[in-house]
Amino acid sequence: MPGERDLRLIVVDLDDTLWPCAPVIRQAEEALWAWLAPRAPRLGASEDLSTLRTHRIAYARANPAVAHDITALRTAALAEALRGHGDDPALAEPAVEVFVTARQQVEPYPEVAEVLARWRERYRLIAVSNGNADVERTPLRGLFHDALNAAAVGAMRPDPALFRAAIDRAGVEPAAALHVGDDPVNDVAAARACGLGTAWVNRSGRAFPAVLPPADVEVPDLCALAAWLDG
Repeated sequence: MPGERDLRLIVVDLDDTLWPCAPVIRQAEEALWAWLAPRAPRLGASEDLSTLRTHRIAYARANPAVAHDITALRTAALAEALRGHGDDPALAEPAVEVFVTARQQVEPYPEVAEVLARWRERYRLIAVSNGNADVERTPLRGLFHDALNAAAVGAMRPDPALFRAAIDRAGVEPAAALHVGDDPVNDVAAARACGLGTAWVNRSGRAFPAVLPPADVEVPDLCALAAWLDG
């Protein structure tokens, strides 16, 4: 774990670290369905969001080569479902764009913007995501120096590609970087395996899995992590 004076890069996970994920995904899927169902009457009469989700999961398992690109996966799975019901598969792309636009309407946790603004003045800040959140389309626009996602690097965490890309972009050694995230496997264990320091943001008071080495620091929010970094 880098000392505060040695720390040069903070890599930050997005979903459930900076904002709650489930509500925004639910709202985005509802927006997609509201747009799609009237335009695809056969699919709309036979499916719902739950069955489309099941179909998407099955498609991802059958097509692992696209599983890291959530937008491409959603588009391809939806096109297949539309085709199967006799509706126009070309509707998939604009429907998913409706989803992606709504997916950026996040509500950050109360302390997030202020803490990130302070960190931006002291460290290199890079956002990383396995999904298709785009910080420059969210209320947190302008607070990161860079952002990377799994689609851009060709692999999802816990694969090390995102962490390696972040370190390369920042031009630092892993020992000068700290990763901040909420997931014990995809954030803490994956970053530790790449040599980064680790901060586990545990907003719900969960127990850390006993089978994994703990993070360097566990905090309930970013304010607590900022205080810890300040020493």
